[in-house]
Amino acid sequence: MQPVTLSTPEADMAGDLPAGASLRGWLDHLQRQQRLAMIRPGVDLRFGVAAIANRLDGKRASLFPQPGGHSIAVVSGLLSDRQWMAEAMGVESAEVLARFEAASLNPLPWREVGDAACQQVVHREIDLNKLLPIPTHNEHDSGPYITAGLLITRNPRTGVQNVSIHRLQVSSPNRLGALLLPRHALAFFQEVEALGEDLDVAVVIGADPLTLLASQAIVPIDHDELEIAGALHGRPLAVTRCVTNQIRVPADAEIVIEGRLLAKAREMEGPFGEFPQYYGERAERHVIEVDAVTHRHNPIFHTIVGGGLEHLLLGGIPREATMLAHLRRSFPCVRDVHLSKGGVCRYHLYVQIDKRSEGEGKNVILGALGGHYDIKHVTVVDLDVDIHDPTEVEWAIATRFQADLDLVLIHESQGSKLDPSTRDGVGSKMGYDATVPLSAPTMRFKRIQVPGQQEVELDKLAHAAPQDWQRVLQMHD
Repeated sequence: MQPVTLSTPEADMAGDLPAGASLRGWLDHLQRQQRLAMIRPGVDLRFGVAAIANRLDGKRASLFPQPGGHSIAVVSGLLSDRQWMAEAMGVESAEVLARFEAASLNPLPWREVGDAACQQVVHREIDLNKLLPIPTHNEHDSGPYITAGLLITRNPRTGVQNVSIHRLQVSSPNRLGALLLPRHALAFFQEVEALGEDLDVAVVIGADPLTLLASQAIVPIDHDELEIAGALHGRPLAVTRCVTNQIRVPADAEIVIEGRLLAKAREMEGPFGEFPQYYGERAERHVIEVDAVTHRHNPIFHTIVGGGLEHLLLGGIPREATMLAHLRRSFPCVRDVHLSKGGVCRYHLYVQIDKRSEGEGKNVILGALGGHYDIKHVTVVDLDVDIHDPTEVEWAIATRFQADLDLVLIHESQGSKLDPSTRDGVGSKMGYDATVPLSAPTMRFKRIQVPGQQEVELDKLAHAAPQDWQRVLQMHD
């Protein structure tokens, strides 16, 4: 069995950086916290890796030596808990959104290096399934998929990069099918495709957790997410130039696939198990032709299981930070936001406000629905409702909401194309204003409360009842 080495010199020297500043340093952190499970060698890449990762989802990350007999290890579940993300950033859980927002607003330009770990080994003869241990996750997935790859592109006019995650189907030994949703990478490609030209790309697999999080920032075009990653690290991110194009990639990444989005080329891609926990349909998609694969010695391949907690939270936390900043710009009453797991961390937004004027709740709903096309249902609640507890939010709707007065409905609006209830992404949106009317009598919406309940020291007053509990009661008669 080939050993899987986690620590590296650069990780060892990064003691002053957040725990999530390097992938291997983060795995060391998870191991120390007893959150890293080492799986027996040889687990099948077809469904086996995903099955075990899903069973451990949110409890422990999974490290797979020699999956399917491949020499490269696979890891999954790096960021499958909100508290883990806080630890990766080096902040308290309540500070995650503020820290991410600050990094988005204060990016640090990266620094370029020449001798990069991600290019210790270079392959020019390409057979992706032989070079890399690429799993097949869900039952009806059309084959192996790269699911945790950061797709890096460059604006053909300005040269500014964009970083995002897209599902990438292995279509042939040197081709990937790519679902490009209407975001910045697609805009760059459409610009050069109109001229009949390909667009250079790089796919980074095995980036550090902070760079993974940065890749999901919702920022205007021509904002390089690698600079947001640098701000999360607390120092400029080290990058290196690809061996076949001008893309700059994180120098300490595990694996880099270099290639081109092909002009005028479309091939069948899908189905694939997506974050709503349904399959994205099979259709003609964009095509990446691979020119080179580079990697570390003994690299680690990161995979994200479609529809699992890592998939949901990785997109959810950055969206929350972006949405909080967006709403606060127009609504000073907004205190916190949360994208619920039940709403697949995309579609259901809970907003907590300090209500000062009637109508504020509905205005916040409208602002939130305009903040990102994925938002489908918005619930606005008061300060006394914990938006991270879905039972609390449901209670607020049950007791503070009347559909004839407090419901906001918007039809024929743009939503998520991956929501199977829409018509190719077009559907209806809804908002619940579950706030207390300011004119309500004080006692009408007064929450019940037992005085002193929170101060009770249960460990001193309560213990397990003994088997002879009836005799004990008689002793006190």
